[in-house]
Amino acid sequence: MKEFTFQSETCVPRPRSEVFPFFAEASNLQTLTPPWLKFEVLTPSPIILRPGTLIDYRITVHGLPIRWRTEITEWDPPHRFVDVQLSGPYTLWHHTHTFEERDGGTLCLDRVRYRPRGGALVHWLFVRRDVERIFEYRQQRLKDIFGSSGFLVGG
Repeated sequence: MKEFTFQSETCVPRPRSEVFPFFAEASNLQTLTPPWLKFEVLTPSPIILRPGTLIDYRITVHGLPIRWRTEITEWDPPHRFVDVQLSGPYTLWHHTHTFEERDGGTLCLDRVRYRPRGGALVHWLFVRRDVERIFEYRQQRLKDIFGSSGFLVGG
């Protein structure tokens, strides 16, 4: 089955020392997720992120409720972390979050490797656009939270 890649970059005018801790708080993922997904973290707080941490969520995709479980497989504060789907809407979801100091602010990079259920046709009809919209929303929310020094969008 074909694997797809999505990349997104967001520049915020805040130091990495402020930005990374926001991402290290698992409940903030709900803040960065579009409301139409009805995202809910099911794992009780506090969630201590480190390699091996499991996080359970519930989302709604095109009207269908789905449970999603991810594992933190890499944890290198304040530089990067990786979460991998163990169960959920994809046959592969490998999300690398990287944070680089840039021009007095922070460049937040997201790189996702994924395989949707249903293959290339489902990707072309639904998933590609859904992923793009989710990360567009995420960029806007980061801008709202941290301010903006402009941001680059990749796909």
